[in-house]
Amino acid sequence: MAGVTETGTGGAAVRVTWHGHSTVWIEDSGTRLLTDPLLRDRLAHLRRRRGPTPQLSGAPDAVLVSHLHADHLDFASLRRLPGDPALVVPAGAARLVRRALGAAADRCVELAVGETTTIGQVRVTAVPAAHDASRGPWSRHRAPAVGYLLEGATRTWYAGDTGLFDEMGKLGPLDLALVPVAGWGPTLGPGHLDPARAAEAVRRAAAAWAVPIHYGTFWPLGCDRIRPDRFLPPGEDFAHHAGVVAPGTRVRVLNPGESCTITRS
Repeated sequence: MAGVTETGTGGAAVRVTWHGHSTVWIEDSGTRLLTDPLLRDRLAHLRRRRGPTPQLSGAPDAVLVSHLHADHLDFASLRRLPGDPALVVPAGAARLVRRALGAAADRCVELAVGETTTIGQVRVTAVPAAHDASRGPWSRHRAPAVGYLLEGATRTWYAGDTGLFDEMGKLGPLDLALVPVAGWGPTLGPGHLDPARAAEAVRRAAAAWAVPIHYGTFWPLGCDRIRPDRFLPPGEDFAHHAGVVAPGTRVRVLNPGESCTITRS
């Protein structure tokens, strides 16, 4: 696993490893969290086209699930996890989790926006996300999408999947924002951020550092030939836009499998 280290003048730090798409391993104050795990190389018509198959460094203390879409709530990946982590999910999601995972749903912690739980030394608060609430067009299961504010030694915002929303200005100041900057296909529907809107998001949230996610990993078969420009560039495009609209935010663009440590200044 490649590593990149950033340092500031303080001692409080958070270490993150981006495993591609929206799967991020977060370590803060000895607490290990994993976001929206997608640990396999194929999901329906999507294929992992960049980065290694994720190999976790141990068992997470908790998994944070932002919403019900299959590329964020992947039951096959949840079954592969070592240990018995808590499953922090949006309010209303536990019924679907129980149907798929049985007794593992007993480890579910449902959070509505504004509600909080503590995992190890990290306080986890569900925050708004502007994104579709359904499992998919074929499903009756619904639960409002959320992001998560993580408060341990640092303040980290995991945005999940979202468009812009007014309350972003209430999230900061942040030490780190893990922000989606594109998607898994050549177009983006409502409830998503492109690089320019993602830069506006970190400006509103007053993030000292930002790591772009949710791009450049999974791609539908054949899309390489149709719109290759939508696969790799969004991370660097986001860094460019952030430099213009959010000059107070420093951006670290990671490759899938890479890590960085952000130290509070």
